[in-house]
Amino acid sequence: MSNALAIASVTAVLKEVLSNGMKAMKVGDIVGGDVTVSSVPPDRIDVTGAEDPTQLNLFLHQTTFNQGWRNVGLPARNANGDRVDDNPLALNLHYLLTAYGAKDFYPEIVLGHAMQLLHETPVLTRDSIRKALNPAPAPPDWPTALVTSELADQVEQIKITPEVFNTEEISKLWSAINTHYRPTAAYLVTVVLIESTRPTKNALPVAARNVYVVPFDQPSIDSVANSVDEAAAIDALSTIVIKGSQLRDDNTQVLIGGIDMTTNVTDLRDTQITIVFPAPLPAGMHAGIQTVQVVHIVKMGTPEVDHAGIESNIDAFVLRPIITTNAPTDVVASVVDGVNLNSGNIKIDFNPNVGKTQRVVLLLNELNPPANRAARAYSFKATPGNGVVDPNTETASVTIAFANVIPGDYLVRVRVDGAESTLDIDGAGKYATPKVTI
Repeated sequence: MSNALAIASVTAVLKEVLSNGMKAMKVGDIVGGDVTVSSVPPDRIDVTGAEDPTQLNLFLHQTTFNQGWRNVGLPARNANGDRVDDNPLALNLHYLLTAYGAKDFYPEIVLGHAMQLLHETPVLTRDSIRKALNPAPAPPDWPTALVTSELADQVEQIKITPEVFNTEEISKLWSAINTHYRPTAAYLVTVVLIESTRPTKNALPVAARNVYVVPFDQPSIDSVANSVDEAAAIDALSTIVIKGSQLRDDNTQVLIGGIDMTTNVTDLRDTQITIVFPAPLPAGMHAGIQTVQVVHIVKMGTPEVDHAGIESNIDAFVLRPIITTNAPTDVVASVVDGVNLNSGNIKIDFNPNVGKTQRVVLLLNELNPPANRAARAYSFKATPGNGVVDPNTETASVTIAFANVIPGDYLVRVRVDGAESTLDIDGAGKYATPKVTI
């Protein structure tokens, strides 16, 4: 592989090949003087005089990724982000070969010989690269570091092929260069492989191999529901039923939100698993969307340890919060346009706990409004962080500020990451609790 000096090395080698070729073909005898070969941007060539210099210029105008090599060595990082392989930076180099001449036909003569030379040199040999990068004597201002580019030693040889630009592409390119157009040929040089210098982490070779044969009975989850009623909400006090096929195994693991809940399984069958939520719920299990997965554990290794064997599909359910309301505090009364309004704070207790990054919204709906008007309703967001102070990550209660609420009795709901707490219904079939008086 090459290093970061490879791009400049390719340009230097091409310039050397063209310069030596012009001399070998005796182009100078045809145009009445030596042909200068340069590798500068075209706008730096002085064409403001009465005559252009007799010159051949090589300009790298673009680099692109080589599609054939781009995916070699992937994945280059493990799950922790550590480098485990040196996938090369594979680049294609796009050049413009432009000819200038002091007299009529000189540019065409110079360009013709240059194109013939590159046609006859489709590959830069390793010897020619080494010789070009270590000239004797070295020209003035020659970057001696180019000899360390390792370009000649990379696995892929450098190949030169012509490119075809249409009129529009040529026009846009020379407009961007901001100089006068001269006879030009385009070439693609491929491929430069630049190797990373950063260290990689390589695992030790496998010392011993254990081969296991197990039946592929993949568990499948069809549904997750409350054991009382499939339409009932699931909260921290619920018992849930996981239904599917091939759920049971000699060593079955049930994950809810990535947390192992196997010890809470009360009924394990091939088509059904029943889980009673513990009180309190494990740390990190919060209201909101929770995933469910069944894993058949396989013991492997020497000595044998548990490994995740065959995994089911992932299903999901909404875990609703259970709330307990407290009387408003820090209540401040005001009158706006003759209407009495109250502002203050309401402390809400939660089961399960609320995470620091969760979104909590307090919802108030007027209880038993009169029939001659619509019920009043309000919503208030908790402050970011939900009052959780580092290093804590969750809290059992959140204090939410409310403002400009007309005094009265209100039903209380809280939405945590989209999961709403439920309301209790009285004997008349109406929502009754939880409620708060403001």
